[in-house]
Amino acid sequence: MIEPHYDWQIKNVDRPSDEATQLADALSIEPMVGQILLNRGYDSKEKAEQFLQPDLSQMHDPMAMHDMQKGVERIQSAVANGDHITIYGDYDADGVTSTSILYETLDQIGANVDYFIPNRFVDGYGPNVAAFERLIKDGTQLIVTVDNGVAGNDAIARANELGCDVVVTDHHELPAKLPDAYAIIHPRHPEAQYPFGGLSGAGVAFKVATALLDEVPQEMLDLAAIGTVADLVPLVDENRVLVTAGLQLLSQTDRLGLVALIKEAGIDPDRLDEQSIGFGIAPRLNALGRLDDAAPAVELLTTLDEDRAEKLAALTEKQNKYRQKLVADISEVALAQAQDENHRDHPTMLITGKGWHEGVLGIVASKVVEVTGKPTVVLDVNSENGTAKGSGRSVSGFNLFDAFDGQRDLLVNFGGHAAAVGMTAKADQLDQLQAGFDQAAVDQKLADQPKTQLTVASEMPVGDVSEDLYQQLRQLAPFGTDNPVPMFAFKPSAVQNVKAIGADGKHLKFQLTDQNHQLNAIDFGAGELAPVLQSAPQQVKVVGQIDINVWQGRTSMQVMVKDLAVDGLVISDQRTQKLRQDMFQDANATYVFFNQRLYEKLKPQIPATANSWLLTDAKRLGKVRTPTVYLVDCPAQIGDLKVALNAVQADQIVAYFYLKESHYLLGMPDRAQYAKLFRFVQTHHDVDVSHRLNELAKYLQIVPTQLVLMLQIFRELGFVTIANGKLNEVEQPAHHQITDAPSYQKRQQQIETEKQLLYSETADFKSLLTSLIAQD
Repeated sequence: MIEPHYDWQIKNVDRPSDEATQLADALSIEPMVGQILLNRGYDSKEKAEQFLQPDLSQMHDPMAMHDMQKGVERIQSAVANGDHITIYGDYDADGVTSTSILYETLDQIGANVDYFIPNRFVDGYGPNVAAFERLIKDGTQLIVTVDNGVAGNDAIARANELGCDVVVTDHHELPAKLPDAYAIIHPRHPEAQYPFGGLSGAGVAFKVATALLDEVPQEMLDLAAIGTVADLVPLVDENRVLVTAGLQLLSQTDRLGLVALIKEAGIDPDRLDEQSIGFGIAPRLNALGRLDDAAPAVELLTTLDEDRAEKLAALTEKQNKYRQKLVADISEVALAQAQDENHRDHPTMLITGKGWHEGVLGIVASKVVEVTGKPTVVLDVNSENGTAKGSGRSVSGFNLFDAFDGQRDLLVNFGGHAAAVGMTAKADQLDQLQAGFDQAAVDQKLADQPKTQLTVASEMPVGDVSEDLYQQLRQLAPFGTDNPVPMFAFKPSAVQNVKAIGADGKHLKFQLTDQNHQLNAIDFGAGELAPVLQSAPQQVKVVGQIDINVWQGRTSMQVMVKDLAVDGLVISDQRTQKLRQDMFQDANATYVFFNQRLYEKLKPQIPATANSWLLTDAKRLGKVRTPTVYLVDCPAQIGDLKVALNAVQADQIVAYFYLKESHYLLGMPDRAQYAKLFRFVQTHHDVDVSHRLNELAKYLQIVPTQLVLMLQIFRELGFVTIANGKLNEVEQPAHHQITDAPSYQKRQQQIETEKQLLYSETADFKSLLTSLIAQD
């Protein structure tokens, strides 16, 4: 069994209500789409039309935003006076697009303007006192912040002391005490009633640009769209307008830097959508600020020099690839640490390393959360200054900020919110920090938190997926926060063509099949589940989004898997004649052996965090709960297998059933071989079988292992004696049948066991294991 990560909330939009049908008729759309709109709060024709047909006329008056009039007048005054204006931005994609928007706007109206992007590792986030002092010393007479500023009290106070006004444009949470800025332009400021508070930093900058130009700067919609998608703000209301219009411009942009960047990213401009921004453009812009200085990103977005654009795009691509490698390398170590004996039993994860690039630790923390399901903080320990610096990410229902807010005596710096934090901790206090982290899990009742809910539009037959349905659903795009892509549940009769793909087999690809219909599915990052789906093709359930795939001019439908589940016990038939190191890498599993010599040989290769035991340990250990049990070698009898299976409680059984030499294939000795050996012992005395067994086997033309069995049988039946390694005949032995010997009977049992466990068809094999478990 594989449990789903989410709690699937199926809405059955395939059975639309009368209200949804009426709405769909009024809008000339499919009833299913009408039901989705209704479920999302668009319960009138007017609301739905505005949602389905976003255009610039739906943009709100920028002057309604708090301090917009005051801020714009101060900027215009600085422009008129020729004052040196500095745009103070941020180092993420929202920050650099915000900076680019206002920089281009002020340049367009003739301002003496420059921009400054703080360095993540030197200046930190937001207004920095030292940075402000440097800018003012260098001649800045007005600072305009974008995508930051509402928490910059100290820096703004210092600017005021130095006679430099600061106009703040920001969208982040407003603190209890606001800075004494000349103006604070913010869509959620409590002293104004701006109609939409969900703008990104780029969205706010775009509104300021609109106010300064007295018209919507349509040539900057591409930048606004990138910042809006990158910052994961709600894709409704004005943001939906900005992204829809921005995507149209972006697909045909003449902005040289974006043209070069889109080419470097391998994005098809004709198929460019919000995912192209979220997974292609934004991560590349973010990479610059994560690893070094983000200022080149602004130059990339604003340059009019084609050669410079191409060089900056190449630099951005190089940095992004380096960022990807850093994330992959650190994640591998972090995930192994999360599963070791010092970490795996904690309800929270505090992962530490040395020499880790702090700019990517938030991404690494997210990956650990994804794998473990636990709130995670990842820190780089600096032995020279005695600190550990990094980032944390949370899970649904756990407030990460609150978990560390009460431990500030252990921290040098700390900030963030419920879902994500950044911190610098005292390196010699990490044990106490972990203890407090774990206590927060208890205090917040983390163990009692339900799974995160996943809204599922409906259950969908495989055969109902079509390009027409895909196009109907695309009417709801662009998708993002507060307007998620519709998810559908599939319960196929089976899955087939299951394979792990990618250079490292990291991703999972398979087909959903139902009657005469097939539908491709892909699950990124789930390649390790391939054996499970291969072993339980009739037990798989999937939730995912309907997508279209174009490859070499051919179009096909596919499902992008969001979550999957496998019902019942999964039995994976991986019977093998060769054991490899990569078969013993599951750190959370239990490995069961039936042969002591093999167990002692392989035990050092098994992860320290895994369980491994011999059959003889089963009764002593009692019932062991484990996600997966690996049956490494073949038992001598079915009864031993039954004991092993009933000693564990697992979701998956993986059977290797390795056997060095098969008794079933060798068979039992025949009458002629027994007669040949009998005649030999009658005519030879004191045969040194302890040293010359192979020589004797060659002489008799009998396989050595068969000869050993025959000698055991003869000895058990009193036909021969073996004393001090010397073989001799017993004169006038009692009459016995060969079949009476215990060794003969044991070998027959081994052969029958091998026949059932090693040489049976997969279906019969699984049926046998299932029956043995049911007999418990």
